[in-house]
Amino acid sequence: MKRLLPLVLLLVACLQPAGAALFEDEEARRAILDIRQRLDSQRAPTESLNREVKTLTEDNQQLRRALLDLQAQIETLRSEQSQLRGDRDLALRELSETQRRIKDLAQSFEERLRPLEPIKVTLDGAEFMAQPAEKRDFDAALERFRASEFASAVTALAEFIRRYPQSGYVPSALFWLGNAQYATRDYKEAIQNFRTLSTAAPNFVRLPDAWLSLANCQFELKDVKAGRKTLEELIKKYPQTEAGDAARERLSRLK
Repeated sequence: MKRLLPLVLLLVACLQPAGAALFEDEEARRAILDIRQRLDSQRAPTESLNREVKTLTEDNQQLRRALLDLQAQIETLRSEQSQLRGDRDLALRELSETQRRIKDLAQSFEERLRPLEPIKVTLDGAEFMAQPAEKRDFDAALERFRASEFASAVTALAEFIRRYPQSGYVPSALFWLGNAQYATRDYKEAIQNFRTLSTAAPNFVRLPDAWLSLANCQFELKDVKAGRKTLEELIKKYPQTEAGDAARERLSRLK
C-alpha cells in the first residue's frame, strides 16, 4: 500500500497539466466559434453593402452615360441652334434683298408706265388730259409748221386728227392745218377745216383768227361776196378782238 501511494501521487501530478490543457482547448474552441459567429453575422451586412456598392456603381455608370448622352444632345442642340441662327440670318438677308428688288422693280415699272400715263395739258385756253405719245405727235407736227415746212405740216396734222379724233388737241390741230393748207394754196381744204373747227369748237380761243383766215381763203378763190360776209360776221361776233379789227380794216379797203 505504501508502495502504491507514490505512484498514485505521481499519476495525479501528471494528469493535472493534461486536464488544464483540455480545459484551455475548449475555451479556445468556444472563442473561435464565437469569432466565426461574429464573422458570419457581419458577412451578411458586408455582402449586402457590397451589393449596394455594386448597384450604386452601376447606377453611377448609367448616370454618367446619361450625362454624356445629355451633353451630346446639348451640343447637338447648340449646333442646330447655331445652324438655325445662320439660316435665320440668311433668310433675313434674302428677305431684305427680295424687298429691295421688289422696290426697284416697282420703281422701274412706274418709270416705264409714267410715259404711258395721261398728262395735263394747257393749250389755247383749254385744259385737258393727253397721252404722252399724243402730245409728242402734236408738238412734232406743229414744229414743222413753225419751221415753214407747210406741206409736211399738212400731212402730219391731218394724220394726227385721224389718229386722235377725240383728242383735246383737235381744235388746235384743225386751226394749224387750215393755216398750213392756206400756205400751200389748198384753199378749199382750208375753208373746210376752218368751218369744221367753228362747228366742233365754237368757244375755241383762236376761232376769230380762224374766221379771218377763212375769209382770206374765200378772197383767194375770188369769192368776194362770201369773204365779205365772213368778215362782217367776224366783226359782229368778235368786235373786241385783233381779228375783228383786221376784218374792219379789210372791209374798208373793199369799199
